[in-house]
Amino acid sequence: MNTLPNQIVDTIASVIGDQSVPLHAPYFGGQEAKYVAQCVETGWVSSVGSFVDQFERMLCDITGAKYAVAVSNGTSGLLVALQLAGVRPGDEVLVPAMTFVATANAVSHLHAIPHLVEIESEQLGLDPEKLGDYLAEITEVRNGVTINRTTGRPITAIVPMHAFGHPCKIQAIIAVVDRFGIAVVEDAAESLGSKVAGQHTGTFGRLGMISFNGNKIATTGGGGVILTDDDELGPLAKHLTTTAKVPHAWEFFHDQVGYNFRMPNLNAALGCGQLEQLDHFLASKRNLAARYRDAFSTIDGVRFVDQPTGTESNFWLAAIVLDQDQLKERDSILTLANSRGIGLRPAWQLMNDLPMYCDNPAMDLAVAKQVQASLINLPSGVQVAIDSPPSSSPSQSQSQNR
Repeated sequence: MNTLPNQIVDTIASVIGDQSVPLHAPYFGGQEAKYVAQCVETGWVSSVGSFVDQFERMLCDITGAKYAVAVSNGTSGLLVALQLAGVRPGDEVLVPAMTFVATANAVSHLHAIPHLVEIESEQLGLDPEKLGDYLAEITEVRNGVTINRTTGRPITAIVPMHAFGHPCKIQAIIAVVDRFGIAVVEDAAESLGSKVAGQHTGTFGRLGMISFNGNKIATTGGGGVILTDDDELGPLAKHLTTTAKVPHAWEFFHDQVGYNFRMPNLNAALGCGQLEQLDHFLASKRNLAARYRDAFSTIDGVRFVDQPTGTESNFWLAAIVLDQDQLKERDSILTLANSRGIGLRPAWQLMNDLPMYCDNPAMDLAVAKQVQASLINLPSGVQVAIDSPPSSSPSQSQSQNR
């Protein structure tokens, strides 16, 4: 029976092969094992070692950021970045309602309050136009600080997130919040290699963060990096994440409350091996996206989520969105695919649907609810991308480079 679930699952299988495939698995095809072995052989396995320094230098080269501070994971990196941006207990921080929970958790770990805001349906990031109208309606400036009139709390920062590797409307978002004196800390956890007008995501705000979790395009097993061009905040980020220890040959003197968040040399060694292959990873994943794009172009009721105009997406997780009249089929699609070993998943639960954030301040979230109900992520791992045959369609290459 040629139902929509069968059509979609068969279409995915036509792209990746009729095989069991996870959503996104790591791929190790370079010098990773050699570099990790060097750490073991030399004994430099903890947070001091040459691979940590090399990893940070490579990320500065890749992203164009002046400072890259390697940390234990993306959540810890975002937490420190928010603290450095001036977020204090009791402040409100604007967070997209549709994001991975770590974005909101990093705010909560600082005893601040995630204030949930709307996304837009094309790029899946924060909606700058609605955000500007909303802030104009609910805030006032008192003594140079933007205050939420409803709660009486300061709104000190915003965390734009580049969903599934697709750059959000970051320039327009910054233009809006600059009018309100709100600091920008980018959640670029998923967007290593993604750019807007040639500039790497994570480098538009005062600080940014990229994740290197095991399911990311390049992994350190667990890890993240704080990016900034600020000559004060860059060194301070490294100091705070290294227990705020003042350098000395033998004394242990710490000048403030810091964090033991530094990335171990073992993880950085793995990351160096991964970053050496990043261009290949990106090209392979963009080719896979082109194949998905063409395959789904003939199926009614489905839209492939493409890279936004003027951007380069890493297509970390390829995705489709069902038309509104097909939403009832979503769970059947997920069930059928997973029964065949094809790792599909829906978007994350919205933050306001989670018990710890259900009573948080929030704007109208109609679009976020619609996207959450209709989006399905497709198998997108580097291994799947590399194993997929190259695309030769001229229309694919042109749309890929929009």
